[in-house]
Amino acid sequence: MNRETRLERDETLIVVDRSSRRRNVIIGVVIALAALVLAYFMFASGGDEPAAGQAKGPATAQAGGGQIPTVSVVVPGQSQVARVITASGALAARRDQPIGAAGAGGRVNAVLVDAGTWVNAGQTLATVDRSVQVQQASQLAAAVEAARASAALAQNEYERAASLVNRGFISRAELDRKASARDQANAQVRVAQAQLASTRAGIGLLDIKAPTSGLILQRNLEVGQVIGPGSQGLFRLARGGEMEMRATLSQQDLAGVRVGMPATVTPLGSDRSFRGAVWQVSPVIDPTSRQGEVRIAIPYDASVRPGGFAEARIASGTTNAPLLPQSAVLSDDDGNYVYVVNAKNEVERRAVKTGSVDDSGVTIVEGLSGQERVVLTAGPFLNPGQKVNPRRQAAAR
Repeated sequence: MNRETRLERDETLIVVDRSSRRRNVIIGVVIALAALVLAYFMFASGGDEPAAGQAKGPATAQAGGGQIPTVSVVVPGQSQVARVITASGALAARRDQPIGAAGAGGRVNAVLVDAGTWVNAGQTLATVDRSVQVQQASQLAAAVEAARASAALAQNEYERAASLVNRGFISRAELDRKASARDQANAQVRVAQAQLASTRAGIGLLDIKAPTSGLILQRNLEVGQVIGPGSQGLFRLARGGEMEMRATLSQQDLAGVRVGMPATVTPLGSDRSFRGAVWQVSPVIDPTSRQGEVRIAIPYDASVRPGGFAEARIASGTTNAPLLPQSAVLSDDDGNYVYVVNAKNEVERRAVKTGSVDDSGVTIVEGLSGQERVVLTAGPFLNPGQKVNPRRQAAAR
């Protein structure tokens, strides 16, 4: 039997296919993204192309289409600048005095100073046990008294004999023997006195004393320590607290240094500098390193510690040399250098040796004659052999 479904006129049948709707949305999004990408590439390519009938500018003049950079250059010439020699070296006491035991030695009873103490000349730094020496001194003092008594007796006997010789009771020979005995007794007194003085002097040497006024740099002695005769290095003393820097210079720089030249010394790690003066120039050159030593005297300061490291700047008159702004001088692992522009407008690297550096600029000691075109500021962005468009600026004077 067949069934028939009828729809009335006022009834509407709606059928919704959800999967078809989702697919249409996705297709629309993809088309929109493709249109955006296409538009981006059209605008990008259109912006790079020069307008029709327009000549290409400098940016496209090179074969590879790269732009030739414009750089500022300067021809420094020769300027009269203060010649400053820089050097490095160790800090030390100007007169480093080791202090040892001058006496017979023994057990240390007391140590009266420590490192960093200021002392006066003759001040006792440490004492050594002297009980044995004191007893010896007492024995010798008694011997002196005995010798004096014997000398006094011999003198009295001589005087009595002299009074009797004229009356014939004593012979002239006997009187001479009395005189000799008197002289021997007096000599024994002097011997005993000298022995006593020697022992007392030895007792005084048991005190370890400062030979001069100054600053104790090192103490190598403790209570109870036994020291021998002539023990060395018990203390170290900087005479007067005077310090110095021992700068090492090349043979060439050493030739330009004289005694009395002013210098500025800056200890490593310190933000303070100390003014001093050259007080000694080494008369010899080390045959191995070809360097010599310059000693610069500086005043005492707590931050100047012997054994430390410092840098020195020695003013050694004036010289004529190229003067460049600090921005023109570059540095890397190979040392200091500048970029110069040759006749073909190509960049060349030139190694240089610098001298003084101050607000006026950097003095070039070696590497430039002053007639080169030196790049001022664009050095870090250039490469050797690169073509540039130099724009000259006036040199500083």
